[in-house]
Amino acid sequence: MTTTAYDPLRTPEPDGAQWVPPLDIALESARETLAEQQRANIYDDRAMLGAAVRLEIALRQLLTALDAEAGR
Repeated sequence: MTTTAYDPLRTPEPDGAQWVPPLDIALESARETLAEQQRANIYDDRAMLGAAVRLEIALRQLLTALDAEAGR
């Protein structure tokens, strides 16, 4: 197996103070994003990249809201 050095697009460290949506808003936003992105053309590289980014953002917001609700 070959390993390649790379620079990640995002460091996994916290970004600092950020607005955390309430859990109900984060859930609704994640559902809307998922519904929008499932219409993306699987044969279009740019559409797939855009869908992946939007879904990652929704997932991060959802996890942040869940952590805030749990007091973590």
